[in-house]
Amino acid sequence: MPDASRTTQYKACSVFKEDPPSLHFGAAREEELVLSPFTFPASIRYAWAVQFRKITIVGVGLLGGSIGLAAKKFKLAAEVAGFARREKTLADCEKFGATDYATTDLCAAISGADLVVLCTPLAQMRPLAEQFLPALKRGAIVTDVGSVKAGVVRELESLIAKAGAHFVGSHPMAGGERTGVAAARVDLFEDAICVMTPTKNSSAGAVRKLERFWKALGGRVVKLPPEQHDLFVSRTSHLPHIVAATLANLVLDPAQPRGQAQLCANGFRDTTRIASGSPEMWRDIALANRKHIAASLNAYISELQKFQKILKSSNPKAVEKFFETAKNRRDHWTAAK
Repeated sequence: MPDASRTTQYKACSVFKEDPPSLHFGAAREEELVLSPFTFPASIRYAWAVQFRKITIVGVGLLGGSIGLAAKKFKLAAEVAGFARREKTLADCEKFGATDYATTDLCAAISGADLVVLCTPLAQMRPLAEQFLPALKRGAIVTDVGSVKAGVVRELESLIAKAGAHFVGSHPMAGGERTGVAAARVDLFEDAICVMTPTKNSSAGAVRKLERFWKALGGRVVKLPPEQHDLFVSRTSHLPHIVAATLANLVLDPAQPRGQAQLCANGFRDTTRIASGSPEMWRDIALANRKHIAASLNAYISELQKFQKILKSSNPKAVEKFFETAKNRRDHWTAAK
Protein backbone atom coordinates (compact mmCIF):
# COMPACT_ATOMS: atom_id res chain seq x y z
CA MET A 1 0.00 0.00 0.00
CA PRO A 2 1.44 3.43 -0.90
CA ASP A 3 2.41 5.71 1.96
CA ALA A 4 0.21 8.63 3.03
CA SER A 5 2.22 11.24 1.14
CA ARG A 6 1.89 9.32 -2.12
CA THR A 7 -1.85 8.92 -1.61
CA THR A 8 -2.18 12.66 -1.01
CA GLN A 9 -0.29 13.41 -4.22
CA TYR A 10 -2.69 11.26 -6.22
CA LYS A 11 -5.89 13.00 -5.17
CA ALA A 12 -5.94 15.58 -7.96
CA CYS A 13 -6.33 13.36 -10.99
CA SER A 14 -5.49 16.12 -13.46
CA VAL A 15 -2.04 16.72 -11.97
CA PHE A 16 -0.06 13.77 -13.28
CA LYS A 17 -0.09 13.20 -17.02
CA GLU A 18 3.21 11.31 -16.61
CA ASP A 19 4.44 9.10 -13.79
CA PRO A 20 4.35 10.74 -10.35
CA PRO A 21 7.96 11.32 -9.23
CA SER A 22 7.74 8.65 -6.55
CA LEU A 23 6.78 5.99 -9.11
CA HIS A 24 9.75 6.09 -11.44
CA PHE A 25 11.26 2.61 -11.55
CA GLY A 26 13.84 3.09 -14.28
CA ALA A 27 13.66 2.16 -17.92
CA ALA A 28 11.22 -0.52 -18.93
CA ARG A 29 12.79 -3.56 -20.47
CA GLU A 30 11.69 -6.79 -22.07
CA GLU A 31 13.34 -10.17 -21.82
CA GLU A 32 12.20 -13.15 -23.87
CA LEU A 33 12.49 -16.73 -22.76
CA VAL A 34 14.71 -18.69 -25.16
CA LEU A 35 13.13 -22.07 -25.80
CA SER A 36 15.03 -25.17 -26.74
CA PRO A 37 14.04 -26.63 -30.13
CA PHE A 38 13.32 -29.85 -28.26
CA THR A 39 10.54 -28.31 -26.14
CA PHE A 40 6.89 -27.73 -27.00
CA PRO A 41 6.21 -23.99 -26.74
CA ALA A 42 2.45 -24.48 -26.41
CA SER A 43 2.97 -26.35 -23.15
CA ILE A 44 5.35 -23.83 -21.63
CA ARG A 45 4.39 -20.54 -20.07
CA TYR A 46 5.53 -17.57 -22.14
CA ALA A 47 7.87 -15.89 -19.68
CA TRP A 48 8.45 -12.43 -21.09
CA ALA A 49 9.27 -10.03 -18.29
CA VAL A 50 7.08 -7.27 -19.70
CA GLN A 51 8.11 -4.92 -16.89
CA PHE A 52 5.34 -2.35 -17.08
CA ARG A 53 6.12 0.20 -14.45
CA LYS A 54 2.53 0.10 -13.27
CA ILE A 55 -0.52 -1.97 -14.18
CA THR A 56 -3.92 -0.77 -12.98
CA ILE A 57 -6.89 -3.11 -12.79
CA VAL A 58 -10.24 -1.32 -12.81
CA GLY A 59 -12.69 -3.70 -11.20
CA VAL A 60 -10.91 -6.36 -9.14
CA GLY A 61 -13.15 -9.41 -9.29
CA LEU A 62 -12.62 -12.89 -10.70
CA LEU A 63 -10.93 -11.77 -13.92
CA GLY A 64 -9.27 -8.65 -12.57
CA GLY A 65 -8.04 -10.46 -9.48
CA SER A 66 -6.65 -13.31 -11.58
CA ILE A 67 -4.81 -10.83 -13.81
CA GLY A 68 -3.33 -9.22 -10.71
CA LEU A 69 -2.24 -12.53 -9.19
CA ALA A 70 -0.58 -13.66 -12.42
CA ALA A 71 1.03 -10.29 -13.14
CA LYS A 72 2.56 -10.31 -9.65
CA LYS A 73 3.67 -13.94 -9.79
CA PHE A 74 5.41 -13.52 -13.14
CA LYS A 75 6.76 -10.07 -12.28
CA LEU A 76 5.11 -8.34 -15.24
CA ALA A 77 5.05 -4.97 -13.47
CA ALA A 78 6.88 -3.14 -10.72
CA GLU A 79 3.50 -2.20 -9.26
CA VAL A 80 -0.03 -3.61 -9.60
CA ALA A 81 -2.78 -1.24 -8.48
CA GLY A 82 -6.50 -1.86 -8.25
CA PHE A 83 -9.65 0.23 -8.28
CA ALA A 84 -12.83 -1.00 -6.59
CA ARG A 85 -16.08 0.64 -5.54
CA ARG A 86 -16.50 -1.14 -2.21
CA GLU A 87 -14.32 -1.13 0.89
CA LYS A 88 -14.83 -4.88 1.28
CA THR A 89 -13.24 -5.45 -2.12
CA LEU A 90 -10.22 -3.41 -1.02
CA ALA A 91 -9.86 -5.66 2.01
CA ASP A 92 -10.19 -8.76 -0.18
CA CYS A 93 -7.50 -7.45 -2.56
CA GLU A 94 -5.12 -7.24 0.37
CA LYS A 95 -6.26 -10.55 1.88
CA PHE A 96 -5.81 -12.56 -1.32
CA GLY A 97 -2.85 -10.61 -2.69
CA ALA A 98 -4.51 -9.71 -5.98
CA THR A 99 -2.87 -6.26 -6.09
CA ASP A 100 -0.03 -4.44 -4.39
CA TYR A 101 -2.63 -1.94 -3.25
CA ALA A 102 -6.20 -0.99 -4.10
CA THR A 103 -8.23 2.18 -3.68
CA THR A 104 -11.69 3.63 -4.22
CA ASP A 105 -10.02 6.70 -5.74
CA LEU A 106 -10.18 6.04 -9.47
CA CYS A 107 -7.72 8.74 -10.49
CA ALA A 108 -5.23 7.65 -7.85
CA ALA A 109 -5.34 4.13 -9.25
CA ILE A 110 -4.90 5.31 -12.85
CA SER A 111 -2.14 7.89 -12.34
CA GLY A 112 1.18 6.74 -13.77
CA ALA A 113 -0.17 3.44 -15.14
CA ASP A 114 1.42 2.10 -18.32
CA LEU A 115 -1.33 -0.53 -18.70
CA VAL A 116 -4.95 -0.15 -17.62
CA VAL A 117 -7.23 -3.20 -17.74
CA LEU A 118 -10.98 -2.58 -17.52
CA CYS A 119 -12.60 -5.54 -15.77
CA THR A 120 -16.03 -4.07 -15.03
CA PRO A 121 -19.44 -4.84 -16.55
CA LEU A 122 -19.66 -3.43 -20.08
CA ALA A 123 -22.04 -0.60 -19.26
CA GLN A 124 -19.60 0.86 -16.73
CA MET A 125 -16.58 1.07 -19.02
CA ARG A 126 -17.23 4.32 -20.88
CA PRO A 127 -18.39 6.28 -17.78
CA LEU A 128 -15.30 5.15 -15.88
CA ALA A 129 -13.01 5.98 -18.81
CA GLU A 130 -14.49 9.47 -19.00
CA GLN A 131 -13.75 9.92 -15.29
CA PHE A 132 -10.14 8.75 -15.38
CA LEU A 133 -9.20 10.35 -18.70
CA PRO A 134 -7.53 13.41 -17.08
CA ALA A 135 -5.26 11.10 -15.06
CA LEU A 136 -4.32 8.80 -17.92
CA LYS A 137 -0.65 8.79 -18.80
CA ARG A 138 0.26 9.74 -22.37
CA GLY A 139 1.30 6.63 -24.28
CA ALA A 140 -0.45 4.26 -21.85
CA ILE A 141 -2.23 1.16 -23.14
CA VAL A 142 -5.86 0.62 -22.13
CA THR A 143 -7.61 -2.70 -22.71
CA ASP A 144 -10.62 -4.56 -21.35
CA VAL A 145 -11.88 -8.08 -20.73
CA GLY A 146 -15.43 -7.59 -22.02
CA SER A 147 -17.34 -10.34 -23.79
CA VAL A 148 -18.66 -7.95 -26.47
CA LYS A 149 -16.22 -5.92 -28.51
CA ALA A 150 -17.76 -3.82 -31.30
CA GLY A 151 -19.49 -1.30 -29.06
CA VAL A 152 -16.63 -1.06 -26.57
CA VAL A 153 -14.03 -0.51 -29.29
CA ARG A 154 -16.22 2.03 -31.04
CA GLU A 155 -16.76 4.03 -27.84
CA LEU A 156 -13.36 3.77 -26.17
CA GLU A 157 -10.83 3.84 -29.02
CA SER A 158 -11.41 7.50 -29.90
CA LEU A 159 -12.02 8.51 -26.29
CA ILE A 160 -8.72 7.08 -25.04
CA ALA A 161 -6.89 8.60 -28.02
CA LYS A 162 -7.88 12.07 -26.75
CA ALA A 163 -5.49 11.53 -23.84
CA GLY A 164 -2.68 10.48 -26.17
CA ALA A 165 -3.10 6.84 -25.07
CA HIS A 166 -3.98 3.64 -26.93
CA PHE A 167 -7.04 1.41 -26.62
CA VAL A 168 -6.96 -2.18 -27.89
CA GLY A 169 -9.90 -4.48 -27.11
CA SER A 170 -9.34 -7.87 -25.48
CA HIS A 171 -11.48 -10.81 -24.44
CA PRO A 172 -9.74 -13.53 -22.44
CA MET A 173 -12.14 -16.45 -22.68
CA ALA A 174 -11.70 -17.69 -19.15
CA GLY A 175 -13.77 -17.39 -16.03
CA GLY A 176 -16.43 -19.25 -14.12
CA GLU A 177 -19.73 -18.92 -12.34
CA ARG A 178 -18.10 -17.71 -9.11
CA THR A 179 -17.45 -14.00 -8.76
CA GLY A 180 -15.26 -11.74 -6.65
CA VAL A 181 -11.60 -11.59 -5.69
CA ALA A 182 -11.93 -14.70 -3.53
CA ALA A 183 -12.58 -16.73 -6.71
CA ALA A 184 -9.48 -15.39 -8.52
CA ARG A 185 -6.82 -17.89 -9.64
CA VAL A 186 -3.26 -17.30 -10.72
CA ASP A 187 -3.63 -19.94 -13.46
CA LEU A 188 -7.02 -18.79 -14.80
CA PHE A 189 -5.61 -17.79 -18.20
CA GLU A 190 -3.37 -20.81 -18.63
CA ASP A 191 -3.94 -22.12 -22.18
CA ALA A 192 -7.09 -20.00 -22.52
CA ILE A 193 -7.99 -18.34 -25.80
CA CYS A 194 -7.53 -14.58 -25.56
CA VAL A 195 -9.09 -12.64 -28.42
CA MET A 196 -7.61 -9.27 -29.32
CA THR A 197 -9.58 -6.94 -31.57
CA PRO A 198 -7.19 -4.32 -32.99
CA THR A 199 -8.46 -1.97 -35.71
CA LYS A 200 -6.81 0.01 -38.50
CA ASN A 201 -6.37 2.82 -35.95
CA SER A 202 -4.53 0.68 -33.40
CA SER A 203 -0.92 1.39 -32.52
CA ALA A 204 1.21 -1.53 -33.78
CA GLY A 205 3.52 -1.14 -30.80
CA ALA A 206 0.63 -1.21 -28.33
CA VAL A 207 -0.80 -4.31 -30.01
CA ARG A 208 2.54 -6.13 -29.82
CA LYS A 209 3.08 -5.27 -26.18
CA LEU A 210 -0.45 -6.26 -25.22
CA GLU A 211 -0.10 -9.55 -27.09
CA ARG A 212 3.08 -10.31 -25.13
CA PHE A 213 1.22 -9.48 -21.93
CA TRP A 214 -1.59 -11.97 -22.56
CA LYS A 215 0.90 -14.64 -23.59
CA ALA A 216 2.87 -14.00 -20.41
CA LEU A 217 -0.32 -14.77 -18.46
CA GLY A 218 -0.51 -18.10 -20.31
CA GLY A 219 -3.09 -17.17 -22.94
CA ARG A 220 -3.27 -18.19 -26.60
CA VAL A 221 -3.87 -15.02 -28.58
CA VAL A 222 -6.28 -14.87 -31.51
CA LYS A 223 -6.89 -11.62 -33.41
CA LEU A 224 -10.30 -10.89 -34.88
CA PRO A 225 -12.23 -7.84 -36.10
CA PRO A 226 -14.60 -6.70 -33.31
CA GLU A 227 -17.80 -7.47 -35.22
CA GLN A 228 -16.64 -10.97 -36.18
CA HIS A 229 -15.72 -11.65 -32.56
CA ASP A 230 -19.22 -10.65 -31.46
CA LEU A 231 -20.84 -12.93 -34.04
CA PHE A 232 -18.75 -15.93 -32.99
CA VAL A 233 -19.22 -15.52 -29.22
CA SER A 234 -22.96 -15.00 -29.62
CA ARG A 235 -23.01 -18.69 -30.61
CA THR A 236 -20.17 -20.15 -28.55
CA SER A 237 -20.60 -18.25 -25.28
CA HIS A 238 -23.72 -16.11 -25.07
CA LEU A 239 -26.22 -18.65 -26.47
CA PRO A 240 -25.05 -21.43 -24.10
CA HIS A 241 -25.50 -19.09 -21.15
CA ILE A 242 -29.03 -18.19 -22.21
CA VAL A 243 -29.87 -21.87 -22.68
CA ALA A 244 -28.51 -22.67 -19.20
CA ALA A 245 -30.46 -19.79 -17.67
CA THR A 246 -33.65 -20.86 -19.45
CA LEU A 247 -33.31 -24.43 -18.18
CA ALA A 248 -32.75 -23.18 -14.62
CA ASN A 249 -35.74 -20.85 -14.85
CA LEU A 250 -38.00 -23.55 -16.29
CA VAL A 251 -37.05 -26.62 -14.28
CA LEU A 252 -36.49 -24.88 -10.94
CA ASP A 253 -39.58 -22.68 -11.16
CA PRO A 254 -41.41 -22.90 -7.78
CA ALA A 255 -44.61 -23.41 -9.77
CA GLN A 256 -43.30 -26.80 -10.93
CA PRO A 257 -44.39 -29.93 -9.03
CA ARG A 258 -42.77 -30.44 -5.65
CA GLY A 259 -39.91 -32.90 -5.73
CA GLN A 260 -38.92 -32.15 -9.33
CA ALA A 261 -35.74 -30.39 -8.23
CA GLN A 262 -34.73 -33.50 -6.28
CA LEU A 263 -34.35 -35.32 -9.58
CA CYS A 264 -31.92 -32.78 -10.98
CA ALA A 265 -28.67 -34.74 -10.96
CA ASN A 266 -25.19 -34.26 -12.42
CA GLY A 267 -26.35 -33.69 -16.00
CA PHE A 268 -28.62 -30.83 -14.97
CA ARG A 269 -25.97 -29.43 -12.62
CA ASP A 270 -23.30 -29.46 -15.33
CA THR A 271 -25.58 -28.05 -18.02
CA THR A 272 -26.79 -25.16 -15.87
CA ARG A 273 -23.55 -24.36 -14.01
CA ILE A 274 -22.94 -21.12 -15.91
CA ALA A 275 -26.42 -19.84 -15.03
CA SER A 276 -24.92 -18.93 -11.66
CA GLY A 277 -22.83 -16.17 -13.28
CA SER A 278 -23.24 -12.48 -12.48
CA PRO A 279 -26.70 -11.26 -13.59
CA GLU A 280 -25.37 -7.70 -13.93
CA MET A 281 -22.58 -8.80 -16.24
CA TRP A 282 -24.87 -10.96 -18.37
CA ARG A 283 -27.49 -8.22 -18.60
CA ASP A 284 -24.89 -5.96 -20.18
CA ILE A 285 -23.61 -8.70 -22.49
CA ALA A 286 -27.09 -9.60 -23.74
CA LEU A 287 -28.01 -5.99 -24.45
CA ALA A 288 -24.67 -5.08 -26.02
CA ASN A 289 -24.70 -8.06 -28.39
CA ARG A 290 -28.47 -8.31 -28.90
CA LYS A 291 -28.30 -8.28 -32.71
CA HIS A 292 -26.07 -11.34 -32.96
CA ILE A 293 -27.69 -13.10 -29.98
CA ALA A 294 -31.14 -12.71 -31.56
CA ALA A 295 -29.87 -14.34 -34.77
CA SER A 296 -28.23 -17.16 -32.80
CA LEU A 297 -31.44 -17.76 -30.86
CA ASN A 298 -33.40 -18.00 -34.10
CA ALA A 299 -30.95 -20.60 -35.42
CA TYR A 300 -31.13 -22.56 -32.15
CA ILE A 301 -34.92 -22.50 -32.07
CA SER A 302 -34.94 -23.72 -35.67
CA GLU A 303 -32.76 -26.70 -34.68
CA LEU A 304 -35.08 -27.50 -31.76
CA GLN A 305 -38.07 -27.39 -34.07
CA LYS A 306 -36.34 -29.82 -36.44
CA PHE A 307 -35.85 -32.26 -33.57
CA GLN A 308 -39.44 -31.72 -32.47
CA LYS A 309 -40.61 -32.83 -35.93
CA ILE A 310 -38.36 -35.89 -35.75
CA LEU A 311 -39.95 -36.87 -32.43
CA LYS A 312 -43.44 -36.46 -33.82
CA SER A 313 -42.52 -38.74 -36.70
CA SER A 314 -41.48 -41.49 -34.24
CA ASN A 315 -38.53 -42.29 -36.51
CA PRO A 316 -35.93 -44.10 -34.37
CA LYS A 317 -33.19 -43.83 -37.00
CA ALA A 318 -33.65 -40.06 -37.30
CA VAL A 319 -33.64 -39.64 -33.51
CA GLU A 320 -30.46 -41.68 -33.19
CA LYS A 321 -28.87 -39.75 -36.07
CA PHE A 322 -29.54 -36.48 -34.22
CA PHE A 323 -27.65 -37.64 -31.13
CA GLU A 324 -24.96 -39.41 -33.15
CA THR A 325 -24.17 -36.25 -35.14
CA ALA A 326 -23.94 -34.20 -31.95
CA LYS A 327 -21.66 -36.78 -30.29
CA ASN A 328 -19.33 -37.01 -33.29
CA ARG A 329 -19.04 -33.25 -33.65
CA ARG A 330 -18.31 -32.72 -29.98
CA ASP A 331 -15.86 -35.63 -29.79
CA HIS A 332 -14.01 -34.24 -32.80
CA TRP A 333 -13.91 -30.78 -31.22
CA THR A 334 -12.53 -32.01 -27.89
CA ALA A 335 -9.94 -34.22 -29.58
CA ALA A 336 -8.68 -31.25 -31.58
CA LYS A 337 -8.22 -29.00 -28.54
